[in-house]
Amino acid sequence: MQLSIVEFTERLALDFYRINVEWIEEMFTLEATDAHLLENPREVIVDRGGAILFVQDEQRKVLGTCALLRVDESTFELTKMGVSAEARGKKAGEFLLHAVLRKAKVLQAQALYLLTNTKCRAAIHLYEKIGFVHDAGILESYGSRYERCDVGMSYPPERLAEQG
Repeated sequence: MQLSIVEFTERLALDFYRINVEWIEEMFTLEATDAHLLENPREVIVDRGGAILFVQDEQRKVLGTCALLRVDESTFELTKMGVSAEARGKKAGEFLLHAVLRKAKVLQAQALYLLTNTKCRAAIHLYEKIGFVHDAGILESYGSRYERCDVGMSYPPERLAEQG
């Protein structure tokens, strides 16, 4: 499968919503924080200096998405990473995650973190494989945004600087 990365356009806003609602509702309940972000991706993410990337196949079918939400001048949250059910296990998520890390460097991120849940075993395994480390301080500082979060992870700044 030939994969490629594309950045957010209004045409892709529905894919961002669809893919994320699919995985969230499969395992959890869609929270107000999710709905606000998913219904307003340009205003909440892109216009505030973040980014939304999509992985697509050779037919330009969107298989997955992930966002970088700017928290402050140099801190970003990796959020709303999802891969459609039919693309799981085909390395689309890993391909996308590498692209998101490169984009974080372009955005001059000094700190990158994510919030997740222990039920998301496959995602946690992927995050660990790529270099994210469990970080209780992240969960304590940012975890209250979502009821479902019980895992916080950060990406080592020195590894972020190596992206390219």
